[in-house]
Amino acid sequence: MKLEENKTAPSLLPAKTKFKLSVIFALIIGFYILSTVKTNATIGDLISGIPNMFKVIVKFFPPNLNVFVHILEPMATTVQMAIIATTVASLLCIPLSLLAAQNVTTNKFVYTAVRTFLNILRTIPDLVLAVIFVGLFGIGVLPGILALIIFSLGILAKLISETIESVDMNPMEAMSASGANTLQKISFALIPQVLPQFVSFVLYVFEINIRASVVLGLVGAGGIGIILSQQLRFYNYPNAMLIILVIFAMVVIIEYISTKIREAIV
Repeated sequence: MKLEENKTAPSLLPAKTKFKLSVIFALIIGFYILSTVKTNATIGDLISGIPNMFKVIVKFFPPNLNVFVHILEPMATTVQMAIIATTVASLLCIPLSLLAAQNVTTNKFVYTAVRTFLNILRTIPDLVLAVIFVGLFGIGVLPGILALIIFSLGILAKLISETIESVDMNPMEAMSASGANTLQKISFALIPQVLPQFVSFVLYVFEINIRASVVLGLVGAGGIGIILSQQLRFYNYPNAMLIILVIFAMVVIIEYISTKIREAIV
């Protein structure tokens, strides 16, 4: 007599886990449906807008190569904004990162205050900062640089403080036992450990600032973004297309160079 073969495949997950995953999946789907209803952004609207999308895209081609010479200066201004903002933010983040690192700053009040300050900085979008500074200082490069400095400072200080907290404390403890002061411990035991990561993060934030400075220009914060905004406002789509292509090429080149430098350092 042959034994009856069990043709049912064994389950990989227990029934309780399956139920939890099903509930989570249903909640996510429900959240998407609720968001779609509340925002009136339906798939039907997307499909109906596709023909208009193609009509607009066609207007961007061919790009007007004659304006290339005229956008070089604002493009250079955009890069300069990112360089200045990244440099200032990288200098300002050094003391803030040390104060926000729990293994360096033993005073809990100072540690908590600096952490809270950095958290507040990161909650403010760069575009909102640009709008505020344009209102304070008027249209130009300065509001964009100030917005990028604050935006970069929040990111850099957070990343570097967490890097400091993960370093090996044995060298610092050994220097403390030999009578070294705080400055000596930071200079000879801490900085050598975090310097490669510090340079990597600064280059990464520089890449972000290049892209962000273009967007900030749309609200009057200087750079190539202002020129792009003007061309779009006056329906000069071929001019705008050339600007977009130049921005794309510039970002790709800078990211490539930055990546190679980071790979060589870290």
